[in-house]
Amino acid sequence: MQTPSDQQDRHDYPSHWEADVVLRDGGTARIRPITAEDADRLVSFYEQVSDESKYYRFFAPYPRLSAKDVHRFTHHDQVDRVGLAATVGGEFIATVRYDRIDERGMAASAPADEAEVAFLVQDAHQGRGVASTLLEHIAAVARERGIRRFAAEVLPANTKMIKVFTDAGYQQKRSFEDGVVRLEFDLEPTDRSLAVQRAREQRAEGRSVQRLLTPGSVAVIGVGRAVGGVGRSVLTNLRESGFTGRLYAVNSAFGEEADGAHIDGVPAHRSVAAIEEPVDLAVIAVPAERVPQAVAECGERGVRGLVVLSAGYGESGRLGRERQRELVRQARSYGMRIIGPNAFGVINTSPETRLNASLAPQSPARGRIGLFTQSGAIGIALLSGLHRRGAGLSTFVGSGNRADVSGNDLLQYWFEDPDTDVTLMYLETIGNPRKFTRLARRSAATKPLVVVQGARHSGITPTGHAVQATRLPHATVSALLRQAGVIRVDTVTEMVDAGLLLAGQPLPSGPRVGILGNSESLGLLTYDACVADGLRPLPPRDLTTGATPADFRTALTEALSDDGCDAVIVNAIPWVGEDGATTDPETLATELRAAAAGCPAKPVAVVHVELGGLAEALAAAASTRPDAPAPPTSRQPAEAAAPDAPEEPAAATEQYRIPAYPAAERAVRALSEAVKYAQWRREAAEPGRVPEYDDIDESGAAGRIAELLAKDDDPRGLTLAPADAHELLRRYGIPVRQALPAPGPDAAAEAARTLGYPVALKTTAPHLRHRADLGGVRLDLADEEQLRRAYQELTDAFGSPAELRPVVQGMVPRGVDTVVRAVIDPAAGAVLSFGLAGAPSELLGDTAHRLVPVTDREAGSMVRSIRTAPLLFGWRGSAPVDTPALEELLQRVSRLVDDHPEVVAVSLEPVVVAQRGLSVLDASVRLAPPPARDDLGPRTLPGY
Repeated sequence: MQTPSDQQDRHDYPSHWEADVVLRDGGTARIRPITAEDADRLVSFYEQVSDESKYYRFFAPYPRLSAKDVHRFTHHDQVDRVGLAATVGGEFIATVRYDRIDERGMAASAPADEAEVAFLVQDAHQGRGVASTLLEHIAAVARERGIRRFAAEVLPANTKMIKVFTDAGYQQKRSFEDGVVRLEFDLEPTDRSLAVQRAREQRAEGRSVQRLLTPGSVAVIGVGRAVGGVGRSVLTNLRESGFTGRLYAVNSAFGEEADGAHIDGVPAHRSVAAIEEPVDLAVIAVPAERVPQAVAECGERGVRGLVVLSAGYGESGRLGRERQRELVRQARSYGMRIIGPNAFGVINTSPETRLNASLAPQSPARGRIGLFTQSGAIGIALLSGLHRRGAGLSTFVGSGNRADVSGNDLLQYWFEDPDTDVTLMYLETIGNPRKFTRLARRSAATKPLVVVQGARHSGITPTGHAVQATRLPHATVSALLRQAGVIRVDTVTEMVDAGLLLAGQPLPSGPRVGILGNSESLGLLTYDACVADGLRPLPPRDLTTGATPADFRTALTEALSDDGCDAVIVNAIPWVGEDGATTDPETLATELRAAAAGCPAKPVAVVHVELGGLAEALAAAASTRPDAPAPPTSRQPAEAAAPDAPEEPAAATEQYRIPAYPAAERAVRALSEAVKYAQWRREAAEPGRVPEYDDIDESGAAGRIAELLAKDDDPRGLTLAPADAHELLRRYGIPVRQALPAPGPDAAAEAARTLGYPVALKTTAPHLRHRADLGGVRLDLADEEQLRRAYQELTDAFGSPAELRPVVQGMVPRGVDTVVRAVIDPAAGAVLSFGLAGAPSELLGDTAHRLVPVTDREAGSMVRSIRTAPLLFGWRGSAPVDTPALEELLQRVSRLVDDHPEVVAVSLEPVVVAQRGLSVLDASVRLAPPPARDDLGPRTLPGY
């Protein structure tokens, strides 16, 4: 009889186990199953492992692998015996394997659920996080194959491997026997293991971006001899930006004599391979058909990252998309990450780097704003707009087709970047919305994130972007982004406006806005704009057209000192002094800065009309002197500032940058976004909790769901029959009001006698369902006579009972009709929605959305966030309804879809909320095999 180790492979090659990963140092590797074709690679890999590492692996000197060893380590059944390898450049750098064992430690098959696991990492790659990454992937494979626990035997001196296991976050048991440490740990993910995994993900992905933005040397591939062209322009921009590292110009068209020559003072070479010194970053600007050769040369030379400016990829059609996929695969095989293709480039204004590897001819000033854009044209507009407004950047990435490095990677980098206080992003697509909202929520807790989403109404994915499809409308996506703390604006102008305020001013502690200036009309416009944007403006203070700069300073100081004021907007128009001379805007800027410096805890914005030079003067206020103290920014809550700090000398007021706007509406909109963001920050500090309910039957619901899915062979799932849907909802404490079918008037009368009068008679035909406005519902039928008359009227008006599918339902207390829905989106995850039934939600789109699971605080905010919420709280003298019961219902539905990913859609409509309690009158539930959760598996880069 054959043992499991003697059997042939029992499964086809599991290609879904292949993955590209980012390692701790920011480089990439490919993880894949080991196969019989890997024998030579395994032998070569083993020869490069030190004797000490071999000893740690086999507990004895083991200089070489025997033919039997090679066969055993390359032949797996992909169930009881699995081996994975991490590769760079096609060669192994590490391996891991598991063997299923029984309680005696002998080779076994299912149902045994324990396996022994062992690693071997090439010495040159130790310390890069390879083993911890392999552990995540082999654990996911084991869970897929029914293995629930790993055991590992490690020599006590092998402290690095012991640390890999102990730091993973799993529940562990450790023992020591016969000189060996035995570790046993469950593979079920825990909160701690998930936190460890995400922390490692953040460090690795952030480091991978840092390598691209802080190179010590740059090679520009595709530099022509003649002035002009993309490559030559980038080389010029790198030189003129004062790049602090080494520069190289590369072009295969250079003759043999080129090596050692110079172009514009930069060493020239025919290929990257001819460069003797290490190259950290390569900027590729050659035709698309020549890019593969350039990438291969870079990979063989050990280049750490690429910026591919070349076009002709995903934006050019089917062949271009395939070329783009191959580009990513090729670069990752060498451990390199890519910005692009079709990229605009990267900029880093840090004095330690001074990098302008982009098509922007002028490097922006140094500042505290990080900028990411997926469009070159928008990148040009944003860089120009920020420059005109006097704003500086920390870093900029124009990703083009963003085939590899994406906005998610930049969020990982900026999260810990000490030079970035505010992040601005122009996104045409969000490749992984679930991950983006998670990262955005974490980032927004400390740094404002302002996002403009392009192509949001066209429904068309820009060419060149490979993304998951989402069925959610843009309004829903926007609401989910705001839930994550994202400041979502509609235009790039609004993004710049908000970014300027957030980068240079503290967050407001509330919505109360002081207004002052030398134009009464402009003050009134500002007041109206504040009201329209949900702010609470104080009465405008008119300083009259005779006000001097000193008057502005006095008035601003008084406004900022008012405890009833949270922010101030200053309006200024041209004025003429008593001597007939126009006052210099520089003087006004100086006075305003001095007043703002005296109360640094409150934001100030200026609206100027035809005051040339004022905006520039205010923008120039932020000094970049190395010894200048940092200005108060949106990273510092207003509550943390020191309003009673001693007054700074006049020279120190230069540190305060006051944003200026050419229209009141723009200043108010920027301030409004800051107010809402500050409120989100305060609420995010106390996010609430997901409540437990004693009457929820989670295990019973899981069993019933499994039974229902087992009866249906449609992979798309099934919509439950009403009885099954109601039963499932009851297990989560959500009773649905009984409705009895009424195929004829006699059946309707019998149903009414069963339920008790008064009753409602309504149709359930799809075209009339939930449409009381069309006359398909008759309410408060007090007796049989009224019921039969109503039945006749319905059939006369709309058709036969077979078409109408009428039902009889007992009347419930009057209240407000609402609708509660939940849906699983393949890209964003589970989304809970709430609104008033009928026209408010269907016609006006007045619906609130939250990602599941919903906390008690989020449920309360959902109910209050819709525009028609006053109808729930006693509008125009009506009685308030039971909103606590409504919030509880929202949380129970949230728990249902969160506990059971097979529940892919729930609709409760209508839900009548009365003064006491509520009634669910109709419900539908849809089940399907649970969609894959890419955010819960091991760390991987998006597949290509």
